Amino acid sequence: MSEGLYTFVSLDLPALLALVFASVACGLMGNFLVLRRLSLMGDAIAHAVLPGIVLAFLVMMALGRPDQARHPLVMTLGAAASGVVTVLLVETIRRLGRVETGAAMGVAFSIMFALGVLMLEQAAAHQTDLDAECVLYGQLETIFWFPPRQTADLLTFGALSQAPRQVWTLALAAGGVILLVTLFYKELRIAAFDPALATTLGFSARLLHYAQMTVVAVAAVAAFEAVGSILVIALIICPAACARLLTDRLLSQLLVSVAVAVGASVAGYTLGAHAPLWLGAEHSLNAAGSVAVTLGAALTLAIIAAPRHGVVARRLRLFRLAVEVAREDALGLLHRAEEQGLGGLPRVALLATLDAGLAGRLGLRGAVRRGLVSIRNGECRLTDAGRDAARSLVRRHRLWETYLVEHGARPDHVHGPAERLEHARGAGDRAIEPTIDADHDPHGRPIPR
Repeated sequence: MSEGLYTFVSLDLPALLALVFASVACGLMGNFLVLRRLSLMGDAIAHAVLPGIVLAFLVMMALGRPDQARHPLVMTLGAAASGVVTVLLVETIRRLGRVETGAAMGVAFSIMFALGVLMLEQAAAHQTDLDAECVLYGQLETIFWFPPRQTADLLTFGALSQAPRQVWTLALAAGGVILLVTLFYKELRIAAFDPALATTLGFSARLLHYAQMTVVAVAAVAAFEAVGSILVIALIICPAACARLLTDRLLSQLLVSVAVAVGASVAGYTLGAHAPLWLGAEHSLNAAGSVAVTLGAALTLAIIAAPRHGVVARRLRLFRLAVEVAREDALGLLHRAEEQGLGGLPRVALLATLDAGLAGRLGLRGAVRRGLVSIRNGECRLTDAGRDAARSLVRRHRLWETYLVEHGARPDHVHGPAERLEHARGAGDRAIEPTIDADHDPHGRPIPR
């Protein structure tokens, strides 16, 4: 094994494996919190397990078992108990205080985290080996391994048994979460979208809720020592929120969230641990902080550029809709001009009446391209196909005016709403019109057949 490869395996690989396993464990469970609009619950649990961890640590120290104080099982039991207490506290505050769930979660995790900080200070006052910075920022930089020099010996039982404890703890947590999600996928899916249906089908949505919160607490405490509470929160929320913007199917969302979490973890670790040195800096950046920033950047990119739910995609859809509306409005204006005995309308006057800017110009251009409007010597006229389309549009407009008046609207107040309703589309992109029988609209104008 070369010196460079040995350095990577001993210093970087353990931290990367810890990050990957933490990403899988936290990222998977975060999906069900995001779907149920309980993202803040992940934040609450990540903060609220602190007093459980400290209490478990102090109890073992008081029992004269300092060698067991940092045992993963001890920490997990303390964190799970604290997580369940937090969920119960949130429910109690919400019911008795009659406040929304978000406010109840904010109060609960503030109280629990403050209690944990006080307990940490009490532990520090007694010279107990428990560091607050370790809990907040993690210790990724201190996770290292002394692997064998021969590449063939890396996967032997003896070599793997010497791997850092944090890596094995997080591997078990990730494996447990994957197993639970696989076994109870159907129940978790139904409870996430319709808790009442879940209860009707015979499994308690409330019990599933508490079980999910317990698993989140266990995943959080498994990741605490390695990555810290700040990154745990980011891993629970950011990948799931990012995946939610990229897909509308739960299974795809789970896979995408894991891919985002793992990819951001590897990229963030590389940027934090090595990029500053590549650029000539003397020191690396905090790896956990770099990963959290990378997750935030990934979420920002998804918010902007997601193909369906992103800001750009929504703006493009709205603009395309504005172009389509302008095209139909142009047909309607030309039809009304023909009703008044005018052969057509000047292009400049038509665009000024549309008052739709670029969308209006593109809409008129689209009507010409589709053979609905012809332009000669600067004057716009309907073609035969355009006249049929315009007649259908005007029919819908006047039927909507009639419908609104029949349902109590004043005749002089229905033109604006009808102008919007005439563009409404239903299933299969079919135009919607009221099913009423009328020959004239409320203003006495004939309704085209």
